[in-house]
Amino acid sequence: MAADIETNAAPRALQEKVASLPTAPGIYQFKNAAGRVIYVGKAKNIRSRVRSYFRDPRQLTGKTQVLVGHIADIEIIITSSEVEALILENNLIKEQRPRYNVNLKDDKTYPWLVISNEPFPRIFISRNRTRDGSTWFGPYTEAGQLRSILELIGSIFPVRSCRYSLTPENIARKKYKLCLDYHIGKCKGPCEGLQDEEEYLEMIGEIVRLLKGRTSGLLRELQEKMLRAAEALRFEEAAELKLQLQSLRRYADRQKIVAQDGLDRDVAAVAPGRDEACGVVFRIREGKMLGARQFTLTNTAGEAEDALLLRVLEDHYLKSPEPMPDEVLLPVPLGEEESESLRAIAHDREEAGGERRRQVKFTVPRIGEKAQLVEMCRQNARHHLAEYLVQKQKRGEAAREHYGVTALQESLRLQHAPRRIECFDNSHLQGSDYVSSMVSFVHGKPMKKAYRKFRLQELEEACGTGSSDDYAAMETVLRRRYGGSLQEELPMPDLIVVDGGKGQLSVAKAVLDELGLKIPVIGLAKRLEEVFVPGSSLPYNIPKTSPALKLLQQLRDEAHRFAITFHRDLRRKRTLQTGLTSIPGIGEKTAFALLERFGSVEGVAAASQEELSAVAGSVKGVSIFRHYHP
Repeated sequence: MAADIETNAAPRALQEKVASLPTAPGIYQFKNAAGRVIYVGKAKNIRSRVRSYFRDPRQLTGKTQVLVGHIADIEIIITSSEVEALILENNLIKEQRPRYNVNLKDDKTYPWLVISNEPFPRIFISRNRTRDGSTWFGPYTEAGQLRSILELIGSIFPVRSCRYSLTPENIARKKYKLCLDYHIGKCKGPCEGLQDEEEYLEMIGEIVRLLKGRTSGLLRELQEKMLRAAEALRFEEAAELKLQLQSLRRYADRQKIVAQDGLDRDVAAVAPGRDEACGVVFRIREGKMLGARQFTLTNTAGEAEDALLLRVLEDHYLKSPEPMPDEVLLPVPLGEEESESLRAIAHDREEAGGERRRQVKFTVPRIGEKAQLVEMCRQNARHHLAEYLVQKQKRGEAAREHYGVTALQESLRLQHAPRRIECFDNSHLQGSDYVSSMVSFVHGKPMKKAYRKFRLQELEEACGTGSSDDYAAMETVLRRRYGGSLQEELPMPDLIVVDGGKGQLSVAKAVLDELGLKIPVIGLAKRLEEVFVPGSSLPYNIPKTSPALKLLQQLRDEAHRFAITFHRDLRRKRTLQTGLTSIPGIGEKTAFALLERFGSVEGVAAASQEELSAVAGSVKGVSIFRHYHP
């Protein structure tokens, strides 16, 4: 019975962790209760993919149900593309052999493009990388794309396809005969000495530049060939050239996750918080990233980033069974003393293993592939720090709230801290261009993406010209916010603030009661900065120096600014539309120039024809003058 309860509770506990996962591409690893990785997967959206495992069990296969029943923890590694996640998934599966992985458990590796190390080098595809002096490009995740590139090279450059050993002796003895490739123009016949090695190696150099991404000249050449074929009505040839162009453009999307030099290296980064930090170390071996290790540090207030980084590296290399790699990439430089302490760890490890190695380099890259790897490592550190803080908050160890939020909870005797506050204000000019604004503060900070503005045209029509009704305006905007579509679009606040005194507050309370909402609401009067609460006829005076009052003032001022800005925009547009842009030939640009020069529509009407022509031009100046002086 106890076992059943534990199995059923595990997925529910993991749901909270799943909710905090990022939506970036990457890989995820499921671990069992013993900490062993039982499944590795890749995803374009980590959160969405992992969440799919915890839906209704009836929608899962029998094997997946068994897998989910054994999941006790989840670890992720963020990558910058889905293709990188695919390569990393392949490497992790081969290294860890998870029990529930099937697709990539065989020994199949991704293919490489090889330029052989021999006289008159050959170009071919290989899945087994060896250190024989050849030049290697890749790995490529799509074998079909790689074959297209090889065919593309063969169609442009006359590279030999034979496997002959073209040594000077064999060529001099005429050991080999010309093959079909020579007769159809795909080879220049180096086997019989018809092409010298210097010319051939120059061609290989051009191919290397192509494979390194310098393809602009080649793309122009293919484009011209395709257009010439189309003009000559050779549509099949043009279609083939178009496919080659597309393959060559896709080729540019190589993986930065693999270093072309094939060195062993680590990449380390830390993400510091207020009193805690998280570090991540990537393991890259022979140019491939094999995995990551994460660290959590506490009591870090006041510590510099390089000091935190050193603590992570020391802990990693003291506990790691592997020797230190040739190079370690870092986001910030370490001091000479700190670098030497790490090299001492490497030296001790080398002596214990009976091997000699060159000095470890600590590099801080600024541009290029290495800098991108460091940034990717930093992104993972930031994610793990955010996840750690979420878990800490759920354990009741949340960081201290914004001082104003805490003080406001104490001053108003609220049951919960007002982490989300919404404030409303109205603006109009003698009943015209009636607008309202709503601003949102979350954790004491403005969240501008949650700001909303309201045009109250129905109120203008009901009140008529020259009159206003601020109470009706407040009622209208509150109904639209909490009784309309916005109630589903935005989360409900912990506190509502209306700009005004007892009258505005009474209207707001009546609307909320009618809608059945139990949300605390207060009014803030401008004149004496008095706070009104429901059920009390007397204002509640919060001390002028209190962080609570300062937060309320900031809310009120921001709502007023947002409403005034919206109102002025409407007024300016209406003035332009009714006063100047109605004149034939006058657009907004000319209208703005006229208003800037003469100050108002009345000023434009009183101006002479010469003054108007000086701003708008002679033709428009005449039109404007005749409009006001028929």
